[in-house]
Amino acid sequence: MGLEEEIRELEEEIANTPYNKSTEQHIGRLKSKLAQKKEEFERRQSSSGGGPGYAVEKTGDATVALVGFPSVGKSTILNALTNADSEVGSYEFTTLDVNPGMLQYRGANIQLLDVPGLIEGAASGRGDGQEVLSVVRTADLVVFVLSVFEIDQYQRLHEELYKNGVRVDQHPPRVSVRKKGKDGISLTASVDLDLDRGTITGILREHGYANATVNIGEQVDIDRLIDGIRDNRVYLPSLVTVNKADLIEPNYLETVNEQLCAHDIDPEEAIFISAEKKRGLDSLRDVIWEKLGLIRIYMDKPGRGVDYDEPLILFAGDTVEDACEKLGGEFSERFRFARVSGPSAKHQKQQVGLDHELADEDVLRILTTK
Repeated sequence: MGLEEEIRELEEEIANTPYNKSTEQHIGRLKSKLAQKKEEFERRQSSSGGGPGYAVEKTGDATVALVGFPSVGKSTILNALTNADSEVGSYEFTTLDVNPGMLQYRGANIQLLDVPGLIEGAASGRGDGQEVLSVVRTADLVVFVLSVFEIDQYQRLHEELYKNGVRVDQHPPRVSVRKKGKDGISLTASVDLDLDRGTITGILREHGYANATVNIGEQVDIDRLIDGIRDNRVYLPSLVTVNKADLIEPNYLETVNEQLCAHDIDPEEAIFISAEKKRGLDSLRDVIWEKLGLIRIYMDKPGRGVDYDEPLILFAGDTVEDACEKLGGEFSERFRFARVSGPSAKHQKQQVGLDHELADEDVLRILTTK
């Protein structure tokens, strides 16, 4: 039996097995086997070298992947937002390769990737799906691009990403597993878990843990537990943009909003645009910036003053040490202290160390040894 057939059989058995306490351990073992089979399949796909490559060098301050089925207008959006020149047509599969473009916004260079249109089964390799999805995994933000007339595509796109280990708008499970030499599996939890111990230990043994110390810090189901055990999941923020909004008739808008709500998408948070008419793009730029969590740091340069024209771009939560690393190795190696003015400082020109957390529009001066 081939690996793809084994995967299909496991998926079918999981789908056909009703979930209850008596079947919980069995389903846990099946899902553990499925996760391992899929990972083996991905390794074989990568090592075979088959199909066109979609490796794209990450440049700029952050990377955004435009994800959608064919002909939803991703190329038109890319061209409207950036200096790219992606091939655009009114027929399917007009994007023949990954097309990068650079969105220059608020002093940041944000790389946008128009990946080839996803199709159902992409996670299993259909339509060069594995290569496409591998590009998505390297991004900092996923933008779901939907046609106003095909809102239901969101669920299918979400499922394809999930099957490939991409978890959108989730945090990594608070699950830690450490192997030990003997004494079986020791389990501690900070919450009263719904999963029983037999299910948890069975899943761990399927993943090769005969002796281990396990700590679970939140309520998890089988899927979240497996995610916590495996180290190949990617957690990315996302946003939804609805293209071709200029074609919505007034009496159809309510239907669109109902379809969005059916997929747990707040219509107030979805970005309605018309890439062709260049409407709604300012809002899309703003939300991309917000979802990426970028911040601007204005460098106070000795003898030249504060550079407000070309800020250093970091992510929210970054520290002075992160700023030093982005500026270059010598700043970290020769660092004495820094002075910060702005939202993160208690007072003007506060003296801080490497661990000081910066905020948007701080002014930073780094003092180094000679």
